Amino acid sequence: MDFVESDEHRDLRRAVAGIAAPFGGAYYAEHARANEPCTELWHALGAAGFVGVNVPEEYGGGGGGLVELALVCEEIAAQGAPILLLLVSAAISAEVIAAYGDDEQRKEWLPRLASGRTRVVFAITEPGAGSNTHQLATNARREGDEWVVNGEKYYISGVDEAEAILLVARTGRDEQGHSRLSLFLVPTDAPGLQRTRLPVDVALPEKQYTLYFDDVRLPASALVGDEGQGFRQVFHGLNPERITGAALCVGIARYALARAARYASEREVWGRPIGAHQGVAHPLAQARIETELAALMTQKAAWLHDHGDGADRQHRTAAGEAANMAKYAAAEAALHAIDAAMQTHGGNGVSSEFGLLPYWGLARLLKIAPVNREMVLNYVAQHGLGLPRSY
Repeated sequence: MDFVESDEHRDLRRAVAGIAAPFGGAYYAEHARANEPCTELWHALGAAGFVGVNVPEEYGGGGGGLVELALVCEEIAAQGAPILLLLVSAAISAEVIAAYGDDEQRKEWLPRLASGRTRVVFAITEPGAGSNTHQLATNARREGDEWVVNGEKYYISGVDEAEAILLVARTGRDEQGHSRLSLFLVPTDAPGLQRTRLPVDVALPEKQYTLYFDDVRLPASALVGDEGQGFRQVFHGLNPERITGAALCVGIARYALARAARYASEREVWGRPIGAHQGVAHPLAQARIETELAALMTQKAAWLHDHGDGADRQHRTAAGEAANMAKYAAAEAALHAIDAAMQTHGGNGVSSEFGLLPYWGLARLLKIAPVNREMVLNYVAQHGLGLPRSY
């Protein structure tokens, strides 16, 4: 095993940091408080080829994998500007369309996703289903050459910024009564599709929405992949979402710790920097250790995903477990790092001038979504320890 980062990856980190740093924490905090998207940063990353770093070269992308996309997510967050929609549009939608889309879908969507000109968001969550994907109620039925969609989705991020939605819908049931799921590309301006803002108290640039599908008619060409195979296909996007979410958390932790270390070195009380006191230094050191451990797990999970083509069931299970572990570890590390950073700043930790609180809200959200810590523990207990399934 070689733990020395390659020159290519070091160059990628430097290039992404060079774009994100001029925007930085003040830019992000301002947009988060105003609930306005970080459009300028998105376009800058897209123009440089980093939004599509994981898209195949033949479609205008960088030809990299999830390892490279995770580095992009980590570095923008480490510069104080984490963009949640990278998890959705680049990690889920681009990965799924590249893997399961037909030639026309790839030609239509991947070049625009790679350039950052287009975003495709993801809709799976429903009020009545929670983590039980088998109970999704949103359905699509075939009528001649069309699909007709009815149902409701909620907590869908960035619909106002997107051109299309990658929708998970039920298209039948199997012999056990479980839903047969399928994936569809739905234009955000499709007749019969309505959206309502879902207010949240977390300060985020990305808005949340509830979506209502009322006899939304789609052409047969809207189906992504094979009908009824959506459950398997969607996890090709959910694992990348968890891994890039972990990378974002690692970057948030790095940003918070850098801010705290600088403050603790400069702020003097009783004639010495507060960082000289172990009561300040040790929580920051502990958070750094947790951050480095989470970063290693994130890199492992991304590597396993990228090397999963044609892999056996054991490899796929290991990749899924690693993605879950990375997401769990990184969310915990980010929260501990921000909490330690805020405590280091004292009262300044909650002031608008120092701008730490928006990162706490995002990290706290990522402890819940895209999969909550309890379901991660269920997965690891079942697949890692062989314990009886609890749900």
